[in-house]
Amino acid sequence: MPGAGKSKAMKIARWAAILLLSPVALFLLSAWIGSSIPRNTDWEEPAPAFQNTADKRTVEIMVGSNGIHTEIAMPLITPEMDWRGIFPASDIRAADRPYTHVAVSWGERQFFLETPNWTDLTLPIAINAMTGGEAVLHVAHYVRPAPAEDYRILRLTSDEYRALTASITRHLAPPDTRETLPGYGAQDVFYSALGTYHIGNTCNQWTSDQLAAAGAKVGYWSPLPGGVMKWVPDLPES
Repeated sequence: MPGAGKSKAMKIARWAAILLLSPVALFLLSAWIGSSIPRNTDWEEPAPAFQNTADKRTVEIMVGSNGIHTEIAMPLITPEMDWRGIFPASDIRAADRPYTHVAVSWGERQFFLETPNWTDLTLPIAINAMTGGEAVLHVAHYVRPAPAEDYRILRLTSDEYRALTASITRHLAPPDTRETLPGYGAQDVFYSALGTYHIGNTCNQWTSDQLAAAGAKVGYWSPLPGGVMKWVPDLPES
């Protein structure tokens, strides 16, 4: 009977859809659970007043998301770190601006270079990234970046900030093998980096790991940007 054949086809299609969507649903659920389990559970963000004490100070960094990648923006020059010797402005096209911050993120080379937005993602790029790919660091230079809902301030003590910068610099490829690659625009650049990107070790997991290395409270597994940003305090209400 025609009706019976149509019903059978619909059942097959339904089961096929379930089989296809189940791994996605499992991944999203795992990402939510993994990013909700905290590391550094005793950590507390230092109060702003701590920044003005004579023997101790805080450093304000910023954690940002464009909906696909997260990054950590840091002051260009502090007593703890001068980034100019590591990420010189001469590596970008707009080298003569009065930059105040550098923002760093890590990811798979092809995925990073070819997907600045979700709309740029293609199936071959996604498959290549999920199965493992070569890493790069993305470094953007900013002039006084403004806080926003997707670009939030996080305070660290001086010692915590030193730990953060040490962890980040460990991921740069050695100078004799390091490549410098054009960025998305005139104010950013890519450098070849250490590590292997895959579905369990994404750009957002890298951001989370760097914050954890500084001692900040973050989730254990944060493959998606929301899993990182949920641990960064929202902007205060005006």
